[in-house]
Amino acid sequence: MQNLDQITGTVERFLFQDNESGFTIFVIQNKQTQITVSGYTPNIKIGQEVKITGSFIVHPKFGKQFKAQECISTMPNSLSGIKKYLGSGIIKGIGPAYADKLVNYFGQNILEVIDKNPTRLQEVNGIGPKKIEKIVSAWQEQKEIANIIVFLQEKNISCNIAVKIYKKYKQEAIAILSDNPYRLADEIWGIGFKTADEIAQKLGFDLLRKERIAAGINYTITTATQQGHLYIEIEELKEKTITLLNLEHIDNNQENIKQILKQAFYYLYEKDKIKVINYNNQNLITLSQYFFTEKNVSDKIKNIINYKSKLNFDIDKIYQKLRTSNESSKNNIELNEQQQLGIMGSFKNKVTVITGGPGTGKTTLIKKLLELLESENVNYKLAAPTGRATKRMIEGTGRYATTIHRLLDFDVSIMNFKHNENNTLNLDFLIIDEASMIDIFLANAILKAIPYNAHIVFIGDVDQLPSVGPGNVLNDLISSQKIAVTRLTQIFRQAQDSLIVINAHKINNGQYPVSNIENSKNDFIFIKEEDPENITSHLKKILFITLKKYNIAIDDSIVLTPMNRGTIGTYSLNSILQEMLNPNNTITTPGAHKFKVNDKVMQIRNNYDKKVYNGDIGKIEAIDLEERQIKVNFSDNIVLYEFEELDELVLAYSISIHKSQGSEYSCVIVPIFTQHFMLLQKNLIYTALTRAKKLCIFIGQTKALAIALKNNKTIKRVTLLKELLTDDLQID
Repeated sequence: MQNLDQITGTVERFLFQDNESGFTIFVIQNKQTQITVSGYTPNIKIGQEVKITGSFIVHPKFGKQFKAQECISTMPNSLSGIKKYLGSGIIKGIGPAYADKLVNYFGQNILEVIDKNPTRLQEVNGIGPKKIEKIVSAWQEQKEIANIIVFLQEKNISCNIAVKIYKKYKQEAIAILSDNPYRLADEIWGIGFKTADEIAQKLGFDLLRKERIAAGINYTITTATQQGHLYIEIEELKEKTITLLNLEHIDNNQENIKQILKQAFYYLYEKDKIKVINYNNQNLITLSQYFFTEKNVSDKIKNIINYKSKLNFDIDKIYQKLRTSNESSKNNIELNEQQQLGIMGSFKNKVTVITGGPGTGKTTLIKKLLELLESENVNYKLAAPTGRATKRMIEGTGRYATTIHRLLDFDVSIMNFKHNENNTLNLDFLIIDEASMIDIFLANAILKAIPYNAHIVFIGDVDQLPSVGPGNVLNDLISSQKIAVTRLTQIFRQAQDSLIVINAHKINNGQYPVSNIENSKNDFIFIKEEDPENITSHLKKILFITLKKYNIAIDDSIVLTPMNRGTIGTYSLNSILQEMLNPNNTITTPGAHKFKVNDKVMQIRNNYDKKVYNGDIGKIEAIDLEERQIKVNFSDNIVLYEFEELDELVLAYSISIHKSQGSEYSCVIVPIFTQHFMLLQKNLIYTALTRAKKLCIFIGQTKALAIALKNNKTIKRVTLLKELLTDDLQID
């Protein structure tokens, strides 16, 4: 057995902190010597006295350091240690300046004063009742979090997770963990089943306990939704659950495993947590809420179609207005037959879909439709899934539009939309752009808020990637053949000189894009590159030289890539681009993210409290180390984040193509390499190209592009909306 050493000292500074795992590299002052320490030590703060057990090692890159196996911390007792502890930001409201003032005034008694007699803090110049209230609140919260951290640290659970658990459950946290830690996966964003299972096992939960098996089934179903599916076949579900829970290693008796799974399925079914659908000789399983969401969408669409419109349109009169308007059109922009059919279809039908690629005149169609609605005094509203898509709608039509979330008006007090089946929207016509982005849950929320006698028009490009969330709503509506559909295929001559538009249609037809056509704009460039390692030099040249030639601002450009991991994934590219585009800001947030002021960031979950949504992009305006907050500007919506909430943000110099849906940028840069092999699909490349307004640059291998163009087999999402709309699915 290895002999372990023991060292003591005061924590001086951190070199690295990963809040998620608890791994840290820090420096301690040990008498006259400074020692670098590494290990899983989540519950330590600058200024604390520590006693560390472990051994000295020589790191190949960083040299001699102490590898910790155990770290016991105590409150600092030296004046310098207390100053560092208070000045580290551990207590909101006290930074380095106030730490100096407080320690200079109260000496070593300051921590006891804060804990037991905080009103005395007023004796220090600049500290009033409000600041004392903030300090006391932060001190109490920190003590309570510390209790949970100590409880979890004994089980090797990270500090970041402990903070999340405390914020959700407060003083009940330890009791809830002891009773059923699997609740964490359902109730706390950022804690998945695997983390909850790890906590449960470290708390001594039986590996064959009913709650564990049921939670594993639930997790396997929800994991399928991350690929867009709403259902999973029962045998596949069983196999994946067995693998997830490692059941064959726990009990190698197949009959026992079958019985354990059967009991868990029955338990979930009895609690109405799951739904079993027999379709096409398959038993499909889903969570009950998923099935009823899809069924609600189907039922509402059928009811809207069958319900009489409150608008008694004179169709002949409207058609005559359209023809007259078209013949006298200014700027020689005339609607083609397809566009006219789309407009008239919106008047004739209660539910309409209009789909088409770039340059086919979707925006012109919307604008003409609005003119006719206004001439008929129709009460209409315009909406889109994202802020960027809404902005484009406003610019294209000259009318007010809003995001779907704002239209439905989310109420934090009830954690739901104010507009629903009991409080429908006041409108006769709802027109939704970028409808390909709408997942089944948002579709359900929209339809619940629509009056039965209103019209709804979905406008989008069905050839783009489907929604990031589960379901395949626009495609299912079209393929059901129960909805009036207009396809726009004719490219307007105003768009025919754009290589972006020409190549979008070429790619959609499986053809190789071109880089030069006589009399066309030079707005598409393909830089051939075989080695992904050379991406940095290409990006530097594009961002600092090419964009200037095209008079495009760097801030209005984006790097879109198929995946997050790998040499040319978003994680790696964002690190490169942050250093390239924002090198001068030295103040960074603690933890693995290392955000800086002026960084471009993206929200990766819907946060209704803050009114920011998955995919929203903003810029960091300020980092306050004393208050442990950052300030982000999302299109003039200023949002504050606590440091513990930073896992809701990622750098956004580069984002995935999926996340770019509904957005447009003056310049789009797209790396395409064979290391993306599993994700190379025609609609992925098509979606990336159509995000560009003025310039699109592909960088990569012709072979990778050829693979994508040949791959028209998009992953078929397991949904049943089409079957529900066509009554091909009989439900007991």
